[in-house]
Amino acid sequence: MAAVPPPPARRPRPGSLERPVNAKLYRGTWLLVGLPLLVAAFSVARPTPLPPPEQLSALDGASLVSLASEFVQNSNRYPGSLGANNAADWFRDQLRPYGLQLRTERFSAVVPRIGTLHMQNLLAVSPGRSSQTIVVMAHRDNDGAGPGANDNGSGTAALVELARAYSVLTPAHTLVFLSTDGGAFGGLGAAEFLGHAPERHNVVAVINLDSIGGPGRPRLQVGGDTPRTTSGTLLETTAARIAKEAGRGPARPSVLRQLVDLGFPFNPWEQAPFISRGIPAVTITTTGDRPPSQAADTAQRLDATRLGEVARAAQDLLGTLDQGAEFVQGTSSYVYVGSRVIRGWAIELVLMSMLLPFFAAAIDLFARCRRRRIPLGAALRSYRSRFAFWAWTAVLFEFFTIVGLWPAGAARPPELTGSAARHWPAFGLLMLGVLMLAGWLVARDRLLPTRHISAEEELAGYTVALLCLCALALLVVATNPFALLFVLPSLHLWLWLPNLRSRTGWLRAAVVLGGFVGPALVLGSFAFRFGLGWDAPWYILELRALGYVPFVVTVLLVPWFAAAGQLAALTAGRYAPYPDVTERPRLGPFRRVVRHIVLGRRARRRASESARRALGG
Repeated sequence: MAAVPPPPARRPRPGSLERPVNAKLYRGTWLLVGLPLLVAAFSVARPTPLPPPEQLSALDGASLVSLASEFVQNSNRYPGSLGANNAADWFRDQLRPYGLQLRTERFSAVVPRIGTLHMQNLLAVSPGRSSQTIVVMAHRDNDGAGPGANDNGSGTAALVELARAYSVLTPAHTLVFLSTDGGAFGGLGAAEFLGHAPERHNVVAVINLDSIGGPGRPRLQVGGDTPRTTSGTLLETTAARIAKEAGRGPARPSVLRQLVDLGFPFNPWEQAPFISRGIPAVTITTTGDRPPSQAADTAQRLDATRLGEVARAAQDLLGTLDQGAEFVQGTSSYVYVGSRVIRGWAIELVLMSMLLPFFAAAIDLFARCRRRRIPLGAALRSYRSRFAFWAWTAVLFEFFTIVGLWPAGAARPPELTGSAARHWPAFGLLMLGVLMLAGWLVARDRLLPTRHISAEEELAGYTVALLCLCALALLVVATNPFALLFVLPSLHLWLWLPNLRSRTGWLRAAVVLGGFVGPALVLGSFAFRFGLGWDAPWYILELRALGYVPFVVTVLLVPWFAAAGQLAALTAGRYAPYPDVTERPRLGPFRRVVRHIVLGRRARRRASESARRALGG
């Protein structure tokens, strides 16, 4: 008689220990996200560019190339060097015959791994009928690696020609032609102007010219050091002036790249400090996000046609702003798609609404644990131990910054082509590694599994980690809602780990790794977009050590890493609830180590005394 095949395994019912997460509730809550999406759709606006100026520009590209070639004869314009002083004298000599008010503002700044640099900003002022000020600027320095004809001899040449053109006019606004120093080191000159220049309180718009003589398509940099973007009117006006001269508008970053910039604000260009202060500013450039290699940046590589187009567009933009700068609104948060913008508050609303499905499912999971009378205290104390380890690591990093073990300097982005991400102090890293290892040995003593854990204890571990992620999400909303972009993948993927406990190990591992997509977006942006490669994590740590990245980011990372560690331990089968009094040793790990050292010394002392007595006998 043939054997009867066994009946197929029945799928666990919803709400059981095998399927504790309520999938129906999770899917239903996504319907609530539709309303914010509808609101975001209706928030789309199209900023109107200001009308062109009455008098159009007539700058010549060949003349600008000739002027830039003359300027870059001072090939080494490293701040504080003889070449930098000669370049400053050259700039003054070019404008002195034109009757502009010339002023020098000297300042010093500490650059990581370099030390204190002595620099000078040069200002040529054309007084207008109004005290409201429009700033046109270009950095004058370079990193000393090459001529720097495009970066930034091209911008300096255009700045000189614009100042000459307005020396014979009486503008409606006061115009400041600002030649900054330290621009190659994170915009030190722009930050100095904002901090101390008398005109800083009256600035209504800023045009920054940086590397405008390359063959690439013109691009606009409109981000700040905080989650803000320049005025939409200024953005569209600049794009319209460039389109008129170049035949098409400037290149624009993708929507994802703009969201990453809002979630993790970083911008090494000189418009960034102004935008963070609420001043509309824009950088016009023809290079990528990473500065070009200055060794090959010679005058022969300048594109006269492109340089003339961008310079004329900048002059038309300046004329446009001079006749209507009061119509340029302040900075805000938005994402632009083509010629339209989606308001930042609408994007924040959508991101926050995407938390609702996770919150609903996580709270429902907590309620199920309460109904089943599953205790969560041991799982919470296990999470606390992991939290304590990551908090210990964060405190060590911040303490090493305070005592000077990490490179110190101005809170500006270090140069992307420098050594910021490569040469960290070996002694500091060794000390950090040793103390982290000591902290981990103390924490892991109560986290190692010593017995088989029940399904209820395992579910408690998942529930506590997910509830802590709920609290973390609320903290992110309170600080920078755009940063939810980096948190949402982990929330919505890790939510399903309790339902995947009986699935294959590779699937559960893939879900855990998928939760790291958010941080990977930040690392990928620095690695590929800014060309840092494997140095990207070290560069980001340097930004925190300098204070450019705010301390609140560290505070938010600690609970996220603690939750990730607990969920990874559960997935790998290495999780253990925090042992109660009857399960753990009488002495803690630190006291056991001390006791072992003391008893070892006593044993060696007794052995030594016994040996001496034996020799004496």
